[in-house]
Amino acid sequence: MWKVVFRWFGEGHDPVPLEYIRQIPGVEGIVSMLIDVPTGEVWPKERILALKKTIERHGLTFEVVESVNVHEDIKLGLPSKDRYIENYRTTLQHLAEAGVRVVVYNFMPMFDWVRTDLWKVLPDGSKTMAYDHRVLAGLSPREIIDRMKRDGRSFALPGWEWERLEEIERLFALYESMDEERLFANLVDFLKAVVPLCEELGILLAIHPDDPPFSVFGLPRIVTSKKQILRLLEAVDSLANGLALCTGSLGVLENNDIPDMIRTFGRMGRLHFVHLRNLKRTGDRSFHEVAHPSFCGSLDMFAIVEALVEIGYSGYMRPDHGRMIWGEEGRPGYGLYDRALGIAYLLGLWEGVERMRGEVSRSREEFMVASSGNP
Repeated sequence: MWKVVFRWFGEGHDPVPLEYIRQIPGVEGIVSMLIDVPTGEVWPKERILALKKTIERHGLTFEVVESVNVHEDIKLGLPSKDRYIENYRTTLQHLAEAGVRVVVYNFMPMFDWVRTDLWKVLPDGSKTMAYDHRVLAGLSPREIIDRMKRDGRSFALPGWEWERLEEIERLFALYESMDEERLFANLVDFLKAVVPLCEELGILLAIHPDDPPFSVFGLPRIVTSKKQILRLLEAVDSLANGLALCTGSLGVLENNDIPDMIRTFGRMGRLHFVHLRNLKRTGDRSFHEVAHPSFCGSLDMFAIVEALVEIGYSGYMRPDHGRMIWGEEGRPGYGLYDRALGIAYLLGLWEGVERMRGEVSRSREEFMVASSGNP
């Protein structure tokens, strides 16, 4: 069975207490990061170990990091990239020494995940994140940056470094001649520089799909489909070069067959992490995030979980984003209550699929040991 983990951004950066997360049935570990370390700089070993100690003090494991972001100079293939690749390698060494087993990253130019509304109010009164390409088309890059910063409500948003984005005009000029083939080549160069080290360290790299999975402001995006992902995995053929499959990113495009991707990449041994969430497609390149159950959105969550059970997936899973419900205030997409409900739903699906297939579920004794944090 998969290992259920929960994303948490660290003390002072996340209003959800670890002691609350520990009370969610089935949660075994935390996915975290040093969100205040600028992209491209080395993550200090002592800070990683301090984060690990804090997490383990609450009876949870720290084996997955999301994300060690890739510096823009690496994506651009600039001569200065070598310094940032070396810093990345040092960070990987520090993480391995702390017992981290999976490191998630992405290769989206300039902008990380993009939404046009971080607080869309749904008919039931809950609040969620939404994207409407028609809205984005009416905004300049500077305007979307200002909107994200304003609606982030003082929270540091992963992938959105305001100081770096102050150089938006310079970055756009550098990307002017960048196309998908060149960006792909730069990604392969990066992987060839870090994957051999990951093999030595026992770390699995997992690339996150582009979110949303299509061009934003004319910038190329190259991790949007099964064909593109397969090409990347074959270009650097190592078990250390794998995928963090996000149903909420890939599921934006109706022709992305997520259960098929799970079977394909899982049987290759390249599925290292799974983000499970649902969304509702509302038009051409438009969607908003919803509660996890299938009937709430456009994704067949039963079929997705069924594929994971079929391949015997035993890696890490997190419920990914959730709505803000029951009056909760916090980081957009990362409240406590809806993600906890999502875990309960997903664990129920998993048990139901296993029982339908006649497979043995985790025993009550095993579950109690995992829930207590005792060895």
